Order: sequence, then C-alpha cells, then structure tokens
Amino acid sequence: MNIDSKERYGRISKFFHWSTTVLIFWQLLKFTDRISDGKHWIGQTLVPWHVSIGVLLLILVVLRLMWVASQRHQRPVHEPITAKLVIAGHGLLYACMLLLPLAGIMIMIGGGYGLTAFGFDIFAEGEKVAWAATLGQLHAPLAWMLTALIIGHTAMALYHHYIKKDNTLKRML
Repeated sequence: MNIDSKERYGRISKFFHWSTTVLIFWQLLKFTDRISDGKHWIGQTLVPWHVSIGVLLLILVVLRLMWVASQRHQRPVHEPITAKLVIAGHGLLYACMLLLPLAGIMIMIGGGYGLTAFGFDIFAEGEKVAWAATLGQLHAPLAWMLTALIIGHTAMALYHHYIKKDNTLKRML
C-alpha cells in the first residue's frame, strides 16, 4: 500500500522517513570532523559529501512535507492525551530538517563560496553576503537541536514499542 491509512503509514511515507533518517545520520557524522581535524576514514570519505547530501535532504524534506500535507486526513491518529505533544515534536523535527540545510546554504553563499552539489554548480562563487553569513550561523545550533529532537523521537518510539507495547513503532516499520 503506497498511501497512508489510519492504521499504518504507506510505502511512500516509510520511504521518506527512512531515507531521511539515513541521510541525516550521514550528515551528523560531520560532528566527527572535530576528532583529529577530520583526518580519519569518516572525515575523508563521508564528510566531503556534506553539502551535496544537505541539498538532497532539502529537496527530500520539501517533497516529504508535500506528501504529509496530501495525506494529513488519512495518517495514523495519536492518543488524544498526547496528540498535541506529538504534533509539536514532529513540527519541531520538520522545522529543523527544513531550516538546517537552508542555514547551510546561507553559510556557503554568505562566505562567497557558491554552492555546488554532486558536481553541479547551483550558485557560483561570488562576493561575501553578510546577511546570509549571519543567518548561516544558525546551522550549528540547529544541528544540535535536531540531534536532541532525534534522540527524543527515538526514545519515544522505543518507549511505545517496549514499554507501552502498542503499534506505534510497527506503523513505520
């Protein structure tokens, strides 16, 4: 089943969820750059793709948000007691997933570096743009915020699965 239902998420939602998960995990490996100035296998093989994967994530998140909007009336429902917390948590996750790559783009444009993804020039190198560089400074705090939200999201999924023993996690697997 491709579309969502009240009981579980469809294949498309699962694709968006898990592909985003893998790519964000890859992006968070950038934190390892702080170890030995990136002179290790992660820093030399995965981290150089950071900008390209960020652009891909931005596209994926925009498509995912469009999909979520189209499925909003048929997605699984949450317990009324916690529904507002679930909606707020997911809203913060989506906000970070959208703002983080935008802030990264602002770093590149603001620094005058231009923007190249997967070998394609999206924005040419040019003059530094002070306001874009200032907005780009949000990139690192947003990365930490997203990391905290992911930990909370994962913890709640595991709580539902192992303690509450409901079908919350199974709906996305």
